[in-house]
Amino acid sequence: MFSGLRHDVRNAGRYLGQTIRLMVGLPDYETYVSHMRKIHPDRDVMSYEEFFQERQAARYRASTGKCC
Repeated sequence: MFSGLRHDVRNAGRYLGQTIRLMVGLPDYETYVSHMRKIHPDRDVMSYEEFFQERQAARYRASTGKCC
């Protein structure tokens, strides 16, 4: 009876965490790894540190539309 509820709560927590990370601009490494293994199995997966640095660089490199 409660196993379905436990699964639902776990999924809700996962989605809430992902949403919060996206709202504050933190990249989601688990989603990246899943995507790479599923869609690009021939490519190497970056370490968390490499992924974080690349996402930070991409975020701050995109300065179109800013005046400063």
